Amino acid sequence: MKYPIAIFAVVGLLAVPLLTGCSVASPDAGHEAVWVEKPMIVGHGGINPIPVTTGRSYGWLTSNAIDVNMQPQRVDMEFDDMMTSSGVPVSFHVVAQFKVTDAVKLVSAFGADRDSDGKWGFWDRNMDQPLRTAVRDSVKKRDMQEMAISQTAADAVGAEVSTAANQLVQSLGVPIVFTTINVGRVNPPDAIKNQRIETAAQEQRAITMQQTKLAEDQRKMAEQSRASADNAYREAMQLSPDQFLQLERIKMQRDVCEHAACTFFIGGGPVPTVDAGKR
Repeated sequence: MKYPIAIFAVVGLLAVPLLTGCSVASPDAGHEAVWVEKPMIVGHGGINPIPVTTGRSYGWLTSNAIDVNMQPQRVDMEFDDMMTSSGVPVSFHVVAQFKVTDAVKLVSAFGADRDSDGKWGFWDRNMDQPLRTAVRDSVKKRDMQEMAISQTAADAVGAEVSTAANQLVQSLGVPIVFTTINVGRVNPPDAIKNQRIETAAQEQRAITMQQTKLAEDQRKMAEQSRASADNAYREAMQLSPDQFLQLERIKMQRDVCEHAACTFFIGGGPVPTVDAGKR
């Protein structure tokens, strides 16, 4: 009788940690924890319909709590060589932000698996390809020039894809809601970009030449006005052209002599001598 009692005692001691052991769930602010219960001996397994929102919760040692981020989450999608209506492919980046509305339904109906980057598996299975199709259909309605230059076109694509995305989650029953879907900068092929740069350079050269011509025309008009004024002055003073030129030379020599010692002769003769050191 001693041996059976000893066996039951050993089994009881071994069972105590298993029966009293437990898992702990304590989600951070903005998160919820969903229990996936796996009792060892008694009870029923499955998803607990009541999420852990605050504080601390305990479960079976073999159960685990799945953390669900209830804050806005972001998914980035790259699109390379997406064809436009003009037959020119473009590349761009799309950012989709969403929030989980029901953590328990998300885990129970769409799985709790995540990839190496932490992205939920339901996104690749249910959302990624339909959203890419919606983006492609929207971009195909617009030409390259519109997509690459007009921010209004990119915003329109984002709005159309947002509508399609929310219709998709409603039809599938995915417990998320999209907050924003934005289309980033649209890049045409390098050949198109180089042509646009060359066109811009040519346009700038044309503007520069036009401005140069305008400046020359203005200078010409100023010179013509000055010549007309000088001729009017000569006629008013009843001077011959030679006399007027001599008068202008005297004025020039006078201006020079105001700043330096010099000697000059009226009526021709030697060239004025200027002492540059006495300026």
